[in-house]
Amino acid sequence: MNKASAALLFLFLGLWLGTGCRHEAQEPVDPCASGTTPLQLDLPAYAPPPVIPADNPLTVEGVALGRRLYYDTLLSLNGPYQGFACASCHHQDKAFTVPTAGTNVLSHANLGWSTHFLWNGGVEGTLEDVMRFEVEEFFQVDIQALRARPEYPALFRQAFGTCSITAREVAMALAQWMRRITSFNSRFDQYLRYEGTLSPQELSGMNLFLTEAGDCFHCHSLPLMTDNAFHNIGLDSIFSGTGVGRYAVTGNPFDLGAFKTPTLRNIAQTAPYMHDGRFQTLEEVLAFYSGGVHHSPSLDPIMTKPGTGLTLGLTPQQKADLVAFLHTLTDEDFLTDPALGSPF
Repeated sequence: MNKASAALLFLFLGLWLGTGCRHEAQEPVDPCASGTTPLQLDLPAYAPPPVIPADNPLTVEGVALGRRLYYDTLLSLNGPYQGFACASCHHQDKAFTVPTAGTNVLSHANLGWSTHFLWNGGVEGTLEDVMRFEVEEFFQVDIQALRARPEYPALFRQAFGTCSITAREVAMALAQWMRRITSFNSRFDQYLRYEGTLSPQELSGMNLFLTEAGDCFHCHSLPLMTDNAFHNIGLDSIFSGTGVGRYAVTGNPFDLGAFKTPTLRNIAQTAPYMHDGRFQTLEEVLAFYSGGVHHSPSLDPIMTKPGTGLTLGLTPQQKADLVAFLHTLTDEDFLTDPALGSPF
């Protein structure tokens, strides 16, 4: 090899090595980057698609973080409910509610389809909006306490690609988890999917439920078993305190005594019933609907028979059939699935 060829070879090698070094220098590693895994909800064909904001898509990492926060009492470290987690008042085996007296606890099942939250709809918007309310006002979460806990910075980085934990990311993670809490595998669902059968009594109760005879379907519409709206069903004729219901939010006299329709999914597990827990059994509830409705100017018209003003007047057999059907709405997988339980 002559001197000229050698010089050209060394020049080529130098340029090639230099290009390689410059290429590596142009790709710095972002210490806060995340690589999330999309998560698809397992929903039946008859379930309406949930509204999922573009800036908070469901991911494996986001749901896992939300689940941990949901069960962690650290959320209430310095707030008014110290020692409590979301799960303290929402037990999985009770369909994510808890037996109470006074102000009852709404189930957290299938809230991904709601736009109004709490019994009177005092918080409106998306799950992110109501979770922001929970973080900032209800629990008054100490964000610094989350930052100081060794595991949380890494979990937030994995879920959201951020090295800075704020109330926004806490609310977004909880919202993802709430969308994950879905219940669509009751015996009734299996019947709808031709995967199981119902007894003659259960079918009779279903027919009552879905027709004017039982008149349940207007408010507890399929498949969510709620219309997510507000109704005065005639629990009282005089209203005061928390009993004014939706009126406290709207100021509309026609909203006096109106409360959000709870889902009937897993209803056999969520006693007591009504916003104030006044009824202990499903039988008591049906006795009320059958002949105990109180009239008032704001009573929802669907609570009486057209032209008569009379309530249902169900027979003992019809009440028994309806109770039998309501028990088919229990989703045993939902109540026991370890993936929905505490990660601790």
